[in-house]
Amino acid sequence: MLSAPVFGTAWTGPFAAVIPVAAGLLSGGGLFLVQRSRLRRRADVLRRRLAERGLDAGRPARDGLGTYYDAQLVLLRSEYEYLRARGARESARLFERSFGFTPEDSFETGPLNMALDSPEMLTLRERWERRISSRRQHGMEPPALGQQEDLLYRVFPREMTLPAEIAMRRAYLGISRRLILERFGAKPLENPGLVPEPLRNRVERDLREYEALSRRPPR
Repeated sequence: MLSAPVFGTAWTGPFAAVIPVAAGLLSGGGLFLVQRSRLRRRADVLRRRLAERGLDAGRPARDGLGTYYDAQLVLLRSEYEYLRARGARESARLFERSFGFTPEDSFETGPLNMALDSPEMLTLRERWERRISSRRQHGMEPPALGQQEDLLYRVFPREMTLPAEIAMRRAYLGISRRLILERFGAKPLENPGLVPEPLRNRVERDLREYEALSRRPPR
């Protein structure tokens, strides 16, 4: 079938029309398998590294959040906020049980109210760790996390290289931007009355930083 573009499709009779579709499915299926294999290898590497540190590879936050940098925690907490806004309660519960997040946290996004490496972020981290510890003391273990959860939400701790940090910042600023546009309209800064004054500087900052991180570098 893959020889059809070279030799023509007359020989295929009534199946000529489906050959391009079938070829596309084969090609797409092969790409999917390659990507799946790559993700599985990456997950295996992450699990080995966690095990080398004496951590539960399936529950990396079971003993605290020490392996997570602030940028990833902000992204995870932003994902949690976005899921709650969408009414995805079961998915949001995964974050509560794994990372100690609660709706009552002082964390906000759309716009963000938290800066990396700040005293406020440290306070939040300690609050989440206390909740993780309290759940364990009451016999409540976090759920096991696997490849699917990591593919969806990047739940396993990452080494914070510069490209990784930029990607995470762009991701959590993208969530903030989406919520800003939903709450205040497509052009929130053009009408002074759309955004409450206490939030205006934060809205402007998040939109500006997202655009800066989204620009392609000149070639």
